[in-house]
Amino acid sequence: MTNDVEKREEREKELIDLLEAEDIERFREAFLQLHPYEQASFFSELKKPDRMKVYAYLSPREVSFVMENIELEDTEKFITEMDPHFATMVIAEMAVDDAVDLLKELSIDEVASFLTLMDEEPASQIKELLHYEEKTAGSIMTTEYFTIKDTLTVKETLEYMKEKAPDAETIYYVYVLDEDKKLVGVLSLRDLIVADENDRIRDIMNKNVVSVSVGKDQEEVAQMIRDYDFLALPVVDFQNHLLGIITVDDILDVMDEEASDDYSKLAAISDVYARDLSPFEAAKKRLPWLVILLFLGMITASLIGSFEKTLEQVPIVAIFIPLIAGMAGNAGTQSLAVAVRGIAVGDYHSGNRSKLIWRELLTGVLTGSANALIVVPMIYIWKGNLFLGLLVGLAILTTVIVATLSGTLIPLLMERFNIDPAVASGPFITTLNDIASVLIYFGLATIFISMLL
Repeated sequence: MTNDVEKREEREKELIDLLEAEDIERFREAFLQLHPYEQASFFSELKKPDRMKVYAYLSPREVSFVMENIELEDTEKFITEMDPHFATMVIAEMAVDDAVDLLKELSIDEVASFLTLMDEEPASQIKELLHYEEKTAGSIMTTEYFTIKDTLTVKETLEYMKEKAPDAETIYYVYVLDEDKKLVGVLSLRDLIVADENDRIRDIMNKNVVSVSVGKDQEEVAQMIRDYDFLALPVVDFQNHLLGIITVDDILDVMDEEASDDYSKLAAISDVYARDLSPFEAAKKRLPWLVILLFLGMITASLIGSFEKTLEQVPIVAIFIPLIAGMAGNAGTQSLAVAVRGIAVGDYHSGNRSKLIWRELLTGVLTGSANALIVVPMIYIWKGNLFLGLLVGLAILTTVIVATLSGTLIPLLMERFNIDPAVASGPFITTLNDIASVLIYFGLATIFISMLL
């Protein structure tokens, strides 16, 4: 690992030296030998004067490969610092879906400017995808794919593929269309290679084509590609016309985006991975949830205040409030993480939900009982009061069961009403469980107060 890091650092230093020396030929030779990911990593760390040299040394197509491997938020900055005509050519050379993703990050005026300068063919392909709603199959598909007629032979198809391969994003699948341009079959590259060259496509194609509608949510598309182990998935309209394909590399980006989004919601903030945010912008994104949680916390405080008489008579019960509230919050968050993850990957269908609820209920009983059995003797040894230990143990058992169930039921209910389950964020569940734990603990203490005196 150390050797790899040292080699990379040596290559980067060599490239920097060649840039400073303005040795165009040797820089191009060294830079273009790198993997596109390594090119993007090196380029992203450059200062603007050096980046401007790179734009001058590379062709628009070569720069497009770099842009396709850079984070979108950085690509926006880089594309707008280029000469507009050069930037337009770079965007035109990018894969259509990547170009669309980039343009969606720009202002309307910037998009209009680039599309006006662009040649008609790439501009029309980009415009075709720009109007699809965010986070749908249409917004992440590409229109660069192979289609053939079922009347061709295998030999004719392979010759056609060899001719058109440079313009396609993937060549692993060939899609078969009828005269009305409807999707009627699919062939993998492997199918074509092992078939007899004189076979007709209609005789060897797979007619049971798995496809997605253009408006399908990107998270559901990701699940389908995961379940079927596809490298690409066709996108169709309501009449089964082929509109585009979604490739596995785009799905990896979707999975990363969805995971980041769910993590942000679980943390009760938005854009948790957003970089270059000022303290003011970061505070602005986090403040709304914190204010909501503040008011919920005031409810908890008022509940404790309503048990003032209990506290006056048995003040010692106050020292165990953080223990019980903490146990409830931790148990609820664990259960929430299991439920949200299961919903996200499609594990919990209607039949599995009842199993999940019963499993979490029993889990709450077992974990709550185990913690109660641990805490009772500890409190007895510490405070010399067996009943106080039993009270705290019973409160822990009850609150852990309630918290575990709430961490499971709330996201399941939200999913039932088509609300993103991740919105049932960790802090939100924790605060609700704080309220429940206070009610349970002080309720039990009030009922059995005579035994505590």
